[in-house]
Amino acid sequence: MAGTLNNVYNNVNFALNLHFETMARLQEQISTGSRINRPSDDPSAAYRVLGLNSQERLLENYIDNLSGVMDTLGICYSVIQGDSGIISSLTKAKTSVSQVMSGSYGESERGIIAEGIDEILEQVVMLANTKHGSQYIFGGSDTDSAPYVVERTDGRITSVTYQGSSAARNIEVADGVEAAAFMVGDDIFSSDNRSDPVLIGNTGAAAGSGTSSIRGYIWLEITQPGGPGTDYRLSIDDDPTSFVDVTVPPGSANTMVTNVDTGKVLYVDTTGITATGVELVSVAGTHDLFNTLITIRDIFENAQGLSDDQLAVLRDNSLEALDEINNTLIQAEVSIGSKIGFLDDLRQNLEDINFNTEEETIRLEEADIAQVAIDLSRQEVLYQMSLAVAGRIMSMSLLDFI
Repeated sequence: MAGTLNNVYNNVNFALNLHFETMARLQEQISTGSRINRPSDDPSAAYRVLGLNSQERLLENYIDNLSGVMDTLGICYSVIQGDSGIISSLTKAKTSVSQVMSGSYGESERGIIAEGIDEILEQVVMLANTKHGSQYIFGGSDTDSAPYVVERTDGRITSVTYQGSSAARNIEVADGVEAAAFMVGDDIFSSDNRSDPVLIGNTGAAAGSGTSSIRGYIWLEITQPGGPGTDYRLSIDDDPTSFVDVTVPPGSANTMVTNVDTGKVLYVDTTGITATGVELVSVAGTHDLFNTLITIRDIFENAQGLSDDQLAVLRDNSLEALDEINNTLIQAEVSIGSKIGFLDDLRQNLEDINFNTEEETIRLEEADIAQVAIDLSRQEVLYQMSLAVAGRIMSMSLLDFI
């Protein structure tokens, strides 16, 4: 008999606890507004919510990366194409050169133009070393140090050297998709479509048959240290110990002249040399922004003592070099603009996916308050009925069994 009563009491207690736990869970859902407050509330839905939360965090990270990349590319675009950007500065330089070609300019006027070109050079170097936050935007994957280093003589820039990385810095902006945020300046501010060197001068020297490695503009200086009738000395740098001596005639169809500072080589056909002087060597398709501006400034200053006819030829060629660089910059501008457009579309798509992910998470987690209230009311009625029944059962005595 005792065992039977104990079983009755245990069953009643268990049933009442079930009712109480159900009501407590419904009350918790009403107070929190969430249907899933712990994994045990709905293991399947909880597992799905964990996956959606992970996806949401990943999408938000991609969207943040996209925003950062687009901001950086936007600055790159402004530096190149903005009102005070590099293309605008280059246009000013082209205008100055064109004005000289269309008019009669003396030494003083050329000096003024040379000063203007020098100011443009200073400005474009500063723009090429632009930083976004604490990172240089044109240094490729090397964003910690200035990509362009200048050398000066008497306060004026005499050379500009790229020391950034040759590889762009890629950032993951979507699953399996990377975008270059920090550009390789050497790819933007210089051309890479090599042509044969052209020597512009009156010495009789010509391009050799070998494949030269020099780029852009260099000056080839031809002297006769021993006086007329002696060997010609060829040099393409300012180092007095770096030169090649050639006996003309016969000369050579492929004399190699090396720049001791850079290791670059120029092959010269010396068989036709008839005079000393300075030749401007131009390698179309390899001009870079900075060396071209330096050369144009030097042409207008005419430190080499060239004649007006020679200067006219050099100015014509320098204008072609400016056009070449301008075309390279325009290509870079179009490429960056296209990337920004693509990334903007990608960001919009990711934001849409993220919104749908959030909506599904809310749908799984959020409690239907109206339905929960109905369920709670029903459960309270059942609980009260259970209490009444339990009270009747628990009130039984020995007399009820006699």
